[in-house]
Amino acid sequence: MSGFAQDLVEFIRGHFGTDGYIPLHAPIFAGREREYVVDAIDSTFVSSVGQYVNLFEEKIAEYTGAKHAIATVNGTAALHVCLLLAGVQPGDEVLTQPITFVATCNAIRYCGADPVFVDVDRSTLGMSPDSLEEFLGSYCEIRDDGLCWNRHTNRIVRACVPMHNFGHPVRIDGIKNIVDRYHIALVEDAAESLGSLFQGKHTGLFGKVAAISFNGNKIITTGGGGMIITDDGDLARRAKHITTTAKQPHPWLFIHDEVGFNYRMPNLNAALGCAQIQMLPSYVEKKRGLALRYAGWFGEKGYAFISEPPDSRSNYWLNAFLTSGPVERDAVLEYTNRNGVMTRPVWTSMHTLGMYRNCFRGSLSNAEWLEERLVNLPSSVVS
Repeated sequence: MSGFAQDLVEFIRGHFGTDGYIPLHAPIFAGREREYVVDAIDSTFVSSVGQYVNLFEEKIAEYTGAKHAIATVNGTAALHVCLLLAGVQPGDEVLTQPITFVATCNAIRYCGADPVFVDVDRSTLGMSPDSLEEFLGSYCEIRDDGLCWNRHTNRIVRACVPMHNFGHPVRIDGIKNIVDRYHIALVEDAAESLGSLFQGKHTGLFGKVAAISFNGNKIITTGGGGMIITDDGDLARRAKHITTTAKQPHPWLFIHDEVGFNYRMPNLNAALGCAQIQMLPSYVEKKRGLALRYAGWFGEKGYAFISEPPDSRSNYWLNAFLTSGPVERDAVLEYTNRNGVMTRPVWTSMHTLGMYRNCFRGSLSNAEWLEERLVNLPSSVVS
């Protein structure tokens, strides 16, 4: 194992051209970031009102092909609002996958609902339509009210949240067909998949609404930030309203017509985003080039590299490969990190965390198999 791990470290160092520490995914500021941020400072509009917020929303809508985009303070806030827009209420259940970042499940809990776990595909790392179909057929039914109910918990299954892990699109067409038949709202967690396409269409545009993240480790960053995208004008207007404390327009009075959220992205962050998105097409191409190099190297070594699924174009936000099992996985993680190259395992499966351990779930054999084997690799853009 030490020979393979040593070769891996040397290959990664050769690509990134450094003997120093190599992080998993570092931001890169190679455009007009400083100019735009200074301009935002000079304008004095540094909080949630300013020209860059509106401009960044327009640019994200244009890039993804969405009709509407609403900027938020982070991706978790975006997903929380997406779930509210989809009608998720306290006591509901929301279908999702066990391999995801914890924010997916946390946003569900913010609504007073509980996540229900459906297994993933080994090829996409995201929710499996086959497992979804089996789960709904085994446990759920449409009742006279037209809603999907879990027969075992006697709770409404209100929404389904697949996650496009590491930028690889799930088989979203199959998922949509299934949830439509069961009258379940489709909300895409596209936090990591800006720049990824399924059947030529940007991720996040298959359901009612979707959430994107611009955290510091994403393909482009606003420092902290998120975006809601949707083609539904009514949902977009409501998203803008409730993310700005539900304040009614008035020249001087503070009138709020419901409980809202202070979720709007500050202008300073949006200024950074406006510069970053100008670089996004080149970043996607560079990341796809790195993935091609990784795929060739791991192929020569006899290891499975996680490549984009059929009918997809992945942004390869984080590259990953599969070891033979937990012993080899941990040996690779120990050697690479000890030698200054950051690698990490996939997230701890949500159904094993204390706060979600008692949530309802189907068989999760693929998720458990992947958790024992997957290793993420340094995936930063090299300028």
